[in-house]
Amino acid sequence: MADLLVRLYDLPVFESEAKVHEAGVVIRRALPPEAHVVLDWIGEHFGRHWVSEASLGLTQQPPTTYIAVKDGTLLGFACYDTTAKGFFGPTGVDEAARGQGIGEALLITTLRGMRDAGYGYAVIGDPGPVAFYQKRLDALEIPKSKPGVYAGMLQGKPA
Repeated sequence: MADLLVRLYDLPVFESEAKVHEAGVVIRRALPPEAHVVLDWIGEHFGRHWVSEASLGLTQQPPTTYIAVKDGTLLGFACYDTTAKGFFGPTGVDEAARGQGIGEALLITTLRGMRDAGYGYAVIGDPGPVAFYQKRLDALEIPKSKPGVYAGMLQGKPA
């Protein structure tokens, strides 16, 4: 799939934000001292490529990796400025916690972080759930952007 472009200057309000907050889920920037916990969790649930990207987000100041936490348990994460400046992602939610609005809350919080950092637009590179982004954000497909910044990426051996 081609990359998607999102306007950050008129982001929607999502009901999921209040819903996850009421459920006791906190969406916040990850802290560098908890990087090993966050990166181990990402590796276990989503693989080494995403660990590489999230680790870069954790070394930025302020961090560009966000997490969803409930009662000390990590439920999901989202990043920006990891593969390329102005790019959103990767993002993921624990399989058992999906369908509760956590992914949407991570998405909007991270995009607001990008807007607050001065970006007018965000690129979602090689998006997985395209319909999710298009429906919620009115995201536009960027012509001729496949494979984009990921062209020629080394795959390495499976974990």
